[in-house]
Amino acid sequence: MSDQREASLKKVLSTVSRETVDNLIGFEDLFRKWSKAINLASPSTLDQLWDRHIVDSAQLFNLAPNAKTWLDLGSGGGFPGVVIAILLNECHGGKIDLVESNGKKAAFLRTAIGQFKAPGIVHAARIDNVWSRIATPDIVTARALASLSDLFVLAGPWLRGGATALFQKGRDYRREIAETRDDWVFDLVEHRSAVDKDSVILQVSNLRPTEPRV
Repeated sequence: MSDQREASLKKVLSTVSRETVDNLIGFEDLFRKWSKAINLASPSTLDQLWDRHIVDSAQLFNLAPNAKTWLDLGSGGGFPGVVIAILLNECHGGKIDLVESNGKKAAFLRTAIGQFKAPGIVHAARIDNVWSRIATPDIVTARALASLSDLFVLAGPWLRGGATALFQKGRDYRREIAETRDDWVFDLVEHRSAVDKDSVILQVSNLRPTEPRV
């Protein structure tokens, strides 16, 4: 079974060590244990937890292999935040901040980060309460958190400061992009998901408000 998991990871990662694979399998086990007590993900997706959540999160790492500092907003059950943190164990000097306002989920995130000795810091707070406390990272991530227009507001201080976003979106992503155009200007690269044919990863950079019309 572990060989199958390693094979699916290698479809989205250029390199991955045996230790990292083992840690991610350990995280899957920890997630299932905690899911019996608190709602970390939709129960209907637990049968496909490895591919639908863990591999789906891991593919982000390959889109920014040189990024050292990451920020995950609304980390929830640890996707992609804890997965990225475990992958950063192989990246000297790498770290990730995870922001989650739900106390029980934040406790789970801290347990996972501690168990796998991953370079992550969990902030049990609202996103707008940490704007001034977290320095601008290389990459900002968010998964199943909010509409793209709302994400631009939530992540705005970091994106306007020079960070690049990797936002995972479903089949309605084109509508979400269109809804941002009146208020924001940005550079956009669309990456087709390697896990879900109906999903994309939106790489957003150079975010700035539109100029007021005279």
